[in-house]
Parts: sequence; C-alpha cells; structure tokens
Amino acid sequence: MIQIGLPSKGRLHEPLVALLKQAGYRFRVDGRSLRIPCSGTDTSLVLLRTDDISTLVAEGILDAGISTQDIVEESQADVVEVLKLDMGHCRIVVAVPENGPFKTPADLDGRTIATSFPRLAANFFAKHGAKPRFVEVGGSCEAMVPLGMAEAIVDITETGNSLRDNGLRILSEIGSYQTVLVARAENAENPEIKALVRRIQGALIAQTYRLVEYNIRRDRLAEAEKVTPGFQSPTVTALEDPQWCAVRAMVPQKQLGKVMDDLEALGATAIIQFGIENCRL
Repeated sequence: MIQIGLPSKGRLHEPLVALLKQAGYRFRVDGRSLRIPCSGTDTSLVLLRTDDISTLVAEGILDAGISTQDIVEESQADVVEVLKLDMGHCRIVVAVPENGPFKTPADLDGRTIATSFPRLAANFFAKHGAKPRFVEVGGSCEAMVPLGMAEAIVDITETGNSLRDNGLRILSEIGSYQTVLVARAENAENPEIKALVRRIQGALIAQTYRLVEYNIRRDRLAEAEKVTPGFQSPTVTALEDPQWCAVRAMVPQKQLGKVMDDLEALGATAIIQFGIENCRL
C-alpha cells in the first residue's frame, strides 16, 4: 500500500478530489477519516496540510504527495516533481506602497518585509545584493504595510486586486508556480506511482479535448479531415448512403467553436460534441 498526501482543505482540495476521481480512483471523503483507501488499488490518500506534504514525502513517511511548487521550494524538501497538474497557478511577488520610494529590489536593503516565504524571499533579494529583515507571518499579509508593521511584502497573488485594494503595487515578480505531484527520487519509478501519473495524465488530457462526430459527403472528406485531423487520424465509418460517411475525431477544446463552424461550412451535418472522461494517448 502506498500513501499519497492530499491537501485536506483549501482551494485545491475539491479540484484535486475531482481530478483523482476522474482519473479512475474510487474513494469517499466523509470529513472524518484522514486516511482514505482507494477501492481496487494499493493506494490510499492521506489528508494533510498542504504545507506539510512535501516535507513528509522527503522524510519517507508518504510515498508521494500533491502540493504547490512555491511550498515545495520554500520547504527545501528533497523531492522531485513527478507531474505538473496545471492548476492552482499563482505568482509570488514583491509588493510595496503604491506611492512609496522603492524602485528596485535593492532599495529594500535593510527594510522590513512581511512574508510567508522567507527562504524564497531571501534567495531572491540575495541575487539583487539586498538583505532585508524578514518577518514571517501566516497566510495573507497585504495588511501588514497599511498597518505600519512592514515596509513591503512578499506574497502570493493571482490577479493583484487584493494588493491594489491595500494600496500596494508589484515591484518585482519572484516566480510563477502551480500544483505538482512530488515524490522522493528513488520512488519516482514505483509502479503504483507511475500508474497514478498515467491516470492523472489521462484525466488532464481529457479536460483539454472533446470528441466530435459528424456526417460528411465523401467528396468533402479530405477537406473535413484537415479541420479534424484527430490525434493520429480521424475514425471514418461508411454510412448506408455510399455518398456519405461518419467521422469521429478528438478536437482541442479551445478550437471547438471554430471547428464546428468550419465543418458546417463544408456541409457537414449532425455535428455533435461529447466530453471525454479519461483517455490514454
């Protein structure tokens, strides 16, 4: 039995539960159990604080875990990224008063900076020849500057709206981060972890594609195949009317509207799109 760490709450919890179920894992989160077995597999999920997952993986207490790149980097845990999950995207930035005197990171040398990421922040400022004084705070720290407790902050942002609401502007971006599956290097080739990776990859790919079916005249098939080339090639099926055929192909979701418009312009009929639950390419 391998144990996979999963955030027990927060903005990532529900999307990750949904992703794992889409990937084919069968389990039930009842709000009481912290260790949840996945039916029919040698895998169980352990619900934990996101901040603790990468450290527990590095110590060998968990076989793998899902956390965020910023937390993994801040923890300095000895783990490897096994898979990027393309969710939970954020930036860590240096923010200063909107009308303040600071123009570059070096201007904050010796100043007080509030942050939940003192190691990330220290590494960033060292590259700019600055040594601020870091005050570690938990969670959001936008209010620290308006309250006079810090002269700048290093914090997570998605849109920057909360910073502006607190009279702050972004001085520099430290990095962009997302959610990742991590493991110890020696566990990355574990068959159960590799199976987990393939299942999640299938679910992620399925989220970016749709299956399109349509009927097209045989003399327009070559043109239609250029619109829907499919992953390797489209599936073409003969219809009872020899002048017509049915086509099925995977289409990137972002292109779906234009693809359906182009097929209609070619004279295709019965154009239908379906969602894909999971796939292996």
